[in-house]
Amino acid sequence: MAETINLGDSERITRDYFDSLLVEMRHIDGTEPSTEFALYGKTFATPVMMAALSHLDRTRPKGMVEAARGFLAAGAVAWSGMGDYAELEEMRATGAEVIKIIKPHKDNREIFKKIEHAEKTGCLAVGMDIDHQFGGKNKWYEAGGAQTAPKSLNEIREFVNATNLPFIVKGVLSEQDTYKCLDAGVRGILVSHHHGMVDYALPPLRILPRIVRIVRKQIPVFVDCGVNRGMDAFKALALGADGVCLGRIVMGPLAEEGADGVKKLVETITHELKWAMAVTCSPNIQSIDPSVLWEK
Repeated sequence: MAETINLGDSERITRDYFDSLLVEMRHIDGTEPSTEFALYGKTFATPVMMAALSHLDRTRPKGMVEAARGFLAAGAVAWSGMGDYAELEEMRATGAEVIKIIKPHKDNREIFKKIEHAEKTGCLAVGMDIDHQFGGKNKWYEAGGAQTAPKSLNEIREFVNATNLPFIVKGVLSEQDTYKCLDAGVRGILVSHHHGMVDYALPPLRILPRIVRIVRKQIPVFVDCGVNRGMDAFKALALGADGVCLGRIVMGPLAEEGADGVKKLVETITHELKWAMAVTCSPNIQSIDPSVLWEK
């Protein structure tokens, strides 16, 4: 029986868009590139980061902590999604720099408590997963068993002002939300459709250049969804992203080899990124020329 294709599958649409971008090679005056990545006063070996994953204990015991160890060993930033206070503390205890993303809980007191805990734990940054405001298609107004709710611009401002940490908004996929994020004073944007939160979602890379033009380097712009290889990371950086996040692709190496498998994955993807930079005369991640990309 032929496989049924869901035409609205946002992950497939996103993969197709990645694959539609072709790369022009440039060789004369090439140099060995650096993948060094600076973020919020810290310097890392790579702009390839761990996405705001959750529940990795289903993949491997203490999965989030093991993943954090792997990203630390690769010189990379780890993000964290849903998880209790103890898990975040254990992730930080590895020495990993962690960005904590909080769901838009209906009760703002819960959000403020989690912001405060992230700051006390020494996180690199904290933020909110705004695309979970109505929960998910199958769990309306729920996220991990807790009720969620839409947040206003004024509420986002309150969250930003509640911490000395950089506050990041995850789930931006429009110019409108980008302007509002800047208005609220956020210090980072993650362009994402949350692995197909809605059918026919716009591929993050397609809107990324518009968001980058609005931001004008005032704050970092990150991208997730479908980043599975170094060339994917290269294309995102060429279109203006400051960093990229790896999601589900982390789970296989984590299940098989724990932190060591995660480290190998990040280093492999970073090597592929470095190679793409080398053959396009891109000396560092800030200097990747978007004109090296062509539409298929």
